Amino acid sequence: MPTIQPLSNALINQIAAGEVVERPASVLKEALENSLDAGATNIEVQLEQGGVRRIVIRDDGCGIARDELPLALTRHATSKIRSLDDLEQVATMGFRGEALAAISSVARTTLTSRTPDAPHAWQIDPQHEIAPASANVGTTLDVSDLYYNTPERRKFMKTEATEFAHCDAVFRRIALARPDVAMQLSHNGRIIHRLAAADLLGEDFLSHARPVEADAGLLRLTGYASAPAFSRSNREAQFFFVNHRFVRDKLITHAITQAYADVLHNSRHPACVLFLTLDPAAVDVNVHPAKTEVRFREARAIHQFVLHALERALAGSQAAAAELPAPEIASAPAVPMAAGYAPPRNFSASSGAVREGAAPRYYAFAQSARPPAAAPLPLQAELPATAADDAPLGFALGQLHGIYILAQNRHGLVLVDMHAAHERILYERLKRALEGEASTQRLLLPATLRLSARELATARAHGDTLNQLGFAHQVREPDLLVLDSTPALLARAPLDTLLRALLADLEEFPQSNVLETRRNEILATLACHGAVRANRLLTLPEMNALLRDMEQTERIDQCNHGRPTWRQFSLQELDQFFMRGQ
Repeated sequence: MPTIQPLSNALINQIAAGEVVERPASVLKEALENSLDAGATNIEVQLEQGGVRRIVIRDDGCGIARDELPLALTRHATSKIRSLDDLEQVATMGFRGEALAAISSVARTTLTSRTPDAPHAWQIDPQHEIAPASANVGTTLDVSDLYYNTPERRKFMKTEATEFAHCDAVFRRIALARPDVAMQLSHNGRIIHRLAAADLLGEDFLSHARPVEADAGLLRLTGYASAPAFSRSNREAQFFFVNHRFVRDKLITHAITQAYADVLHNSRHPACVLFLTLDPAAVDVNVHPAKTEVRFREARAIHQFVLHALERALAGSQAAAAELPAPEIASAPAVPMAAGYAPPRNFSASSGAVREGAAPRYYAFAQSARPPAAAPLPLQAELPATAADDAPLGFALGQLHGIYILAQNRHGLVLVDMHAAHERILYERLKRALEGEASTQRLLLPATLRLSARELATARAHGDTLNQLGFAHQVREPDLLVLDSTPALLARAPLDTLLRALLADLEEFPQSNVLETRRNEILATLACHGAVRANRLLTLPEMNALLRDMEQTERIDQCNHGRPTWRQFSLQELDQFFMRGQ
């Protein structure tokens, strides 16, 4: 065995560099964090060849005194912590005192700095020689020829475009966290970013973003989360900051995914920019050398806090726009009815809508109550001039191919996918019903369904779940399931199709507590099969009842599969298309 010997300082620094300086983007991250800790209000970054050739960062921070320049390039020398107490409640971006030492050990590094009380700047070069220099107050870090003295490490560098993309991502994340700091990025002499927040997030994101804001004592969450329609195939558009530090955290990622589970297909991911502020003592940022991972003392509480804040932000919908008044159901305008249609008992003929407090679900199944000889619907309802101002989604004009509802509101034309919209309405009502005392409807005559052996076995295994959902039943040999009652919301749904789909779900989720663990998937199946189907002709009152329900339903902008339920076409869009006034 070789003898034990202490390593040289140069080798120690190069080993540390392997942890801290993975690529040019790592250098940029450490330097930008130092600039922010120095109180900089303006930061300029210049890159050459993706940062492999050269990285220059200039700031207008507090600067470094002449006598401290050598210490700035020494390992474990820092101005940011003094004791263990400081380490346990870190309030700065950087604190290890290793970054500049590690960088200078694997690249030609020049540090130029001037403090406010100094007559001029001082510069320390790659040979650690100090000389006077000309510069404004602040610090300039010039790093060139990364890994010039460790060629094996340099072989692992990617193409210029790839390395620049990593640098750009680091720059964007840090700039997002500090909109109060002016930041500029240039590459090979060309300015890439001269920043406002909109430049980084993109106008598309801002136009689809919903504000997120929540407070709980010292805990605060702010930022923006995209509407489900604005989604991505990966998580690259998700930015999460803890006390202004960008982090990647599985706990928070799970909370974001869970918040969108009801409104987004599981292969898509939302965009968001979220800022969590909390007591520094409640989070450990000293988990990883790059400080991109954290550990929360109350991890479960943080998860729930973020989840509920996002759920509240997504619960609202554009269908219930804040600038429009809430619909006054009792005073809604009269709408003509199709001839031969007998409205249900809870329908108010004077208002063209369901009376307040009644369950307006009749429109899903009204086709069976209307004779085939019904007169065709009018092309347009005769509405008062102000009618479209009374409700965010306006009032129905007609139906397109038995699939879409056309409505007029004060902004222009509203197009609704009636199945997707009704599916969301039923889904939210089923959730509320299950959380309270589920309302069931006893069948006048029990319904008998003939099932396969697998379906019957599933019904036996999950009998309690079926009962909890409102399907009171009996299993009879050899292949019969007898239904005595159904959930009231699904009373007129096609029972055979509905039950078979539900049993297929239950077979896929074999846990005994399946209703607790997979509640949303099960209710989504019920809502999908209970919703009004395509090619179902609706009367104008039925369409208007659906529009009113949409306005009062959370997350109505998407069905529970993540598909949009409606779209607004403004008069300006229509005028432009038809070239009116041109």
